[in-house]
Amino acid sequence: MNGNIKNILLVRTDRIGDVVLTLPLAGLIKKHYPNAKVSFLVRNYTKDILINHPLVDEIVVLDEEKGSAKIFSNLELISEKKYDACIIVNPTFKISLILFLSGIRKRIGTGYRWYSLLFNEKVFEHRKYAEKHELEFNVSMLKKIGIDESINENNVEYNLKLDNESLIYVNKVLGDENIDPAKPLIIIHPGSGGSSIDLPITKFVELIQKLNQEEVQIVTTGSNEEKEICSQLVLSKSIKNFAGKFSLAQLTALISKANVFISNSTGPIHIAAALGKFTVGFYPKILSCSLERWGPYSPNKLVYVPQIDCSNCDRQQCENLNCMESIEIEKVFSDIKKVLAKIKEMELR
Repeated sequence: MNGNIKNILLVRTDRIGDVVLTLPLAGLIKKHYPNAKVSFLVRNYTKDILINHPLVDEIVVLDEEKGSAKIFSNLELISEKKYDACIIVNPTFKISLILFLSGIRKRIGTGYRWYSLLFNEKVFEHRKYAEKHELEFNVSMLKKIGIDESINENNVEYNLKLDNESLIYVNKVLGDENIDPAKPLIIIHPGSGGSSIDLPITKFVELIQKLNQEEVQIVTTGSNEEKEICSQLVLSKSIKNFAGKFSLAQLTALISKANVFISNSTGPIHIAAALGKFTVGFYPKILSCSLERWGPYSPNKLVYVPQIDCSNCDRQQCENLNCMESIEIEKVFSDIKKVLAKIKEMELR
């Protein structure tokens, strides 16, 4: 154990799911270095994930202009923090250069980028082959600071906490929209922001038609850009379209109220998994966005992949073959019914 690690920065400046799958590192660091200060460097739109996290001492928000990191302002911001070490979980050249110039003594990052010379502790693992889960790749980086932990879906601890004001707001919205609290709440999130190959919207429609026959309450969620997609799923007056309605903190609060969360491979499914919710996910066979690397890291899940027998799948092949169309909704519905039965059984105990 390196006793000189007293002030460490975890760098995750990509998307929502990526940040969620990096949260467990804070707890593992605190376990081995209880007196260390743990900070996260994240983008502004993902910072709400870290609100009230009991093991994160500071949230540092990347200064950006038109989606690109500003070098000098970030260099000044990070330099003044006097970090002993940083772990650049998913680097970009600009971020890596800023951290190099900031004078951080121990800079941990991949050894497979052309700019890896900016790191003085290199990790040689190719994530693109999906040999293990993204969260497990993240945890393995801690070996460079003397932490060698075995993590799995049953022992992982995210420590994702809710924002109380957001929870109050969500409760008010649910009341105003006459959401029936006596029925199991199912959230359907049909988009993925382009991060994956999605289940066709017609398949979601088919699933909702079946779920509508059950005693459940269905709501849809998504970004502002996904309002139209979500509107196609409003098959009855009882289904509510909440796309674009909530901030990230408020969406997290809404997910905390759900019994089942259904989506493609996208950030909110990881929020649901981190909150212990039952997740239902749809994944292509493409390695870069596969179930093996990006599935919900939780024992409470149902996951489905295309039934087409194909190999060396890439995005173009997946789209050309319309692979996701081969997922059988009758099977998905049957499995969800069993989950709902278990939920009802637990409520009756």
